[in-house]
Amino acid sequence: MPIARAAASIALDGFELRVVHLPLVSPFTTSFGTETVREAIIVRALTADGDGWGEMVTSSSPLYSSEYTQGAWDVAQRFLVPALLEPARLAPEEVPGLLEPIVGHRMAKAGLELAVIDAALRSEGRPLGEYLGASVDRVPSGVSVGIQRDPAELVELVRGYLDAGYVRIKIKIKPGRDLAETAAVRDAFGTIPLQVDANSAYTLDDADLLAELDRFDLLLIEQPLQEDDIVDHATLAARLRTPVCLDESITSAKAAADALTLGAASVINIKAGRVGGYLEAVRIHDLCRDAGVPVWCGGMLETGIGRAANAALAALPGFTLPGDVSASDRFYMRDIVTEPAVLEDGHIAVPTGPGLGVEIDPDALDAATVERVELRR
Repeated sequence: MPIARAAASIALDGFELRVVHLPLVSPFTTSFGTETVREAIIVRALTADGDGWGEMVTSSSPLYSSEYTQGAWDVAQRFLVPALLEPARLAPEEVPGLLEPIVGHRMAKAGLELAVIDAALRSEGRPLGEYLGASVDRVPSGVSVGIQRDPAELVELVRGYLDAGYVRIKIKIKPGRDLAETAAVRDAFGTIPLQVDANSAYTLDDADLLAELDRFDLLLIEQPLQEDDIVDHATLAARLRTPVCLDESITSAKAAADALTLGAASVINIKAGRVGGYLEAVRIHDLCRDAGVPVWCGGMLETGIGRAANAALAALPGFTLPGDVSASDRFYMRDIVTEPAVLEDGHIAVPTGPGLGVEIDPDALDAATVERVELRR
């Protein structure tokens, strides 16, 4: 289901980029480290008819992927923004082609693309969900739970999220912090929808250990092996009853098609930042929907900007599993939008206003900003 109707073309005057630091409500620990402050780049597309907002979901260090904030900051100013300011006018659908000559840097590209989409749709008074092809007005909300001090602490944290109404639990695992944690959550809460995320922490040598997760009746195991181990993922998938889901390995629609052809995954996690933008995310959705493969929307601890965009994306019909589009207060005491995402009856509403459908809180944005630059035509 390609974009049904192209967005309006706009004349860009320039871009404003801001590095922001947002303290997390609690530390978030995965197999590759612990975050206490979320660092990201907020993008503002400047036009005579109004501005648009985007978010580069990089982190301070290249641990989840090769991208990191200062790298995105540099490549955006040197190469990506100048490429987008070259034409007199452009439509959002032209952004990927203009940026294609620059290899990689998908998170940086995605943030700029989203800002252009938002500006164009605001000029039309058109919601992002309608533009992408949303079929529902709210999406089921899952929560991602980091590695805790011990299984008992993990169980109590999960209990709180279930009491809050989250409809699916994902726990992070790594070698030595896997079977006991999963068993504790399953034993405590019975048949709740439960999945685990390894963030590439294992190798094929761990196949026997990972096969022990089969007894917990999980929705899926996410990215057990390294991102470039597509063939090994196919080998592992054949040995597990638990469905294998790929995250870091899926960087494009082509990568998704290859993984499905090889049998490396039976579920795909779609993150717009990881694949280079929301337009590419829709292409992956369409590919998987046509192949009968379920997808869900992953999260990168987004601010209210990326969270609103993810809710719109997750409202497409192929997103048949609950994603990581959780409430803003899961991560932040104070978001940078005036109406943060809230959990209601286990769901997050898809914004219906023009563009992203959220407005920026300028005081909160200024308070979080640690670096700012404006690039004009």
